[in-house]
Order: sequence, then structure tokens, then C-alpha cells
Amino acid sequence: MTRRHFITTASALVASSSFAAEPRLRIGQIGTTHSHAGGKMGAIRGLKEVWDVVGVTEPDTALHASVKESAIYQGLPILSEEQLLGTDGLKAVVVETRVDTSCAVAMRCVQEGKHIHLDKPGALGHAEFKAMRLEAEKRGLTVQMGYMLRYNPAFELLFKAVREGWLGEITEIDAAMGKLADAATRKDIGALPGGGIFELGCHVMDVIVTLMGRPTAVQPFSTPNGSDGVKDNQMAVLQYSKATAVVRCNHTDPFGGPRRRFNVTGTEGTLEIVPLESGKVNLSLKQARGSYKKGTQSIQMDVPKGRYDLEFVDLAKVVRGEKALAWDAAHDIALHETVLKAAGAWEKP
Repeated sequence: MTRRHFITTASALVASSSFAAEPRLRIGQIGTTHSHAGGKMGAIRGLKEVWDVVGVTEPDTALHASVKESAIYQGLPILSEEQLLGTDGLKAVVVETRVDTSCAVAMRCVQEGKHIHLDKPGALGHAEFKAMRLEAEKRGLTVQMGYMLRYNPAFELLFKAVREGWLGEITEIDAAMGKLADAATRKDIGALPGGGIFELGCHVMDVIVTLMGRPTAVQPFSTPNGSDGVKDNQMAVLQYSKATAVVRCNHTDPFGGPRRRFNVTGTEGTLEIVPLESGKVNLSLKQARGSYKKGTQSIQMDVPKGRYDLEFVDLAKVVRGEKALAWDAAHDIALHETVLKAAGAWEKP
């Protein structure tokens, strides 16, 4: 594992920030239809000392009235994509369109020389995603994928534990990220060849690939619960030389949120995070590590109120040239391939 696979702690990101003394960075958003779109804009607008939001683009003109009425976008001009990308001093663009158009939008932003935050999973097709990601790398531009678990303090502890060898050699990973999908969500995931695990399970697969790299093989399973053909109950097994990672994504689970979990077991210990974004960690160690004792202990990490805030704190530091993003093109490309394979939607380019 390399240094680029692990980020600094959330507290360090905030503590070391010198944004108050720096001019604000100009940023815009293209698209309001991704499930994370409103939350991302709320996070950016909340970081007033960091970002200057110049406007928002919504390709679907039928949605302009609702965007104007939304408290999240209130007061922001609705611009065409050309107007937004042509804004003087624009440094970054947040891409929050539907996944079938998001990669093409991201490529246009890259070609205009902008850093981008691209929400997950990035693209339906791998060839398109790979081309965009490599083009950004060639131009020295950052593509920050919208995987919020990267910045969660519990996962930062996990990254540290694995990096420093607390758990020994990893032998198994068990992860689940489900929910009870309403009719609208079923329609949305039903339109995706990869179903629910492609749209939602990608979050935990990002963590797995961060920890373990590209798997040697991926086996997808789909056992739909409904009669509408939607891939609503899926599992994937990611194989490594001495480990397996099992990912479940069940969109028919009425207790999916509380059951979301991530468990890593190695030859020297186990670290479990459950529920996924709660900051609650169960850590078992064969020997004391740092401030943690031998044996089993439960830890409650402080989780920032803003789910996406630290993504955009980190992005600002990258745009200012203060650091490199911890996830490079090689990681993102390997992850996208893994997600497609896990969803049973892989077509070799």
C-alpha cells in the first residue's frame, strides 16, 4: 500500500486549514438530479470562507422552476453549461447529473481545464470513464470522486489501522450497504444494468479497493426479491491472493440503514464499523496498538455534522496546490472496473 491510498484525519484537515487568509475559490455545479446533489451544494455553500459559488447548471429546463424555489439553490443564477465553464476564475465544477450523462459532462469540464468533483459511480461504461480519468491526469487536473466514506473518521481509523499493520495480514472483509427502496428508487436502479449494487454498493467497494487494490477476480450474484425485474438484492465476492471481500446490497431491507456495516479481519485483529456512518467502531487486537489496548474495545468517533463538508475542505487544499488527492487515476479506474464486475455489468472494452 502506498501513501496515496490514505488521507489525513478529518481533524487535521480542519486544523491545518489556512483558508481564512486565502482568496475564495470559484466553483459551480452542473446538474441537480443526482441523489447527492443538494447535499453537496449545501456543503459548499456552508464553507463560505473557502468557496465562492458562481452558479448552477441544470440541463433539464423543466426543472429550472423547482431549482429556483429550492432553499439550497436560492439566490444562485441558473447558467448554461457554456456560461458556467466560461466564468472568469472558475477553478472547479461539481458534477451532479444522472450517471448516464455524468462522465460526458466531466470530460467537457476537464477539457476546459477545470478540477472536478464527480459523484459516484461516475459512468455507465468503463471505456468512457477510463478515457476521462486519464485525460484529467494528463492535464494535471484533479477528479475527486464522491465517495463520502473516505472522509468519515471511523474509516480514517480503519485506514490507519491497516496502514500501520494493527490487523496483520487481512484475510476477510464483510460489508453491507442496503435500504428499503421506494417506488421512485426502484425505478431509478431498475434503469441501471448494474442495479442497486452499482449505484449504492460502490461506496464500500471504494474502501475495499483503497485497502486491498484491484481484486484478482470478482463474482457477482443477483437474487431479485421483486417481480419487476429490478436487481434489488445483490452480492459480490471480491477475491485476493489471501483474502476475500463480500459485499451485499439489499434494497428490500426495512432495516437497511442500521445494518449497514464494514468489517475487516486480519491475522492480528478485527475492526468493525456499524452502522456505517455512525462513527461507532469495535476494535479487537492481539496486542496493544497506539492508544488502544489488547483485546476488544468499543470506540465512538466524533462525526462531523456535515456529511460532505470534509470532501470539499480536502478538494480546496488540492486545488490550491497544498497537497495531492489521496486517490489517483489508477485507483479510480480499478474501482470502476470492480464495481461494474460486482454488479454483473462488465463489458470488456
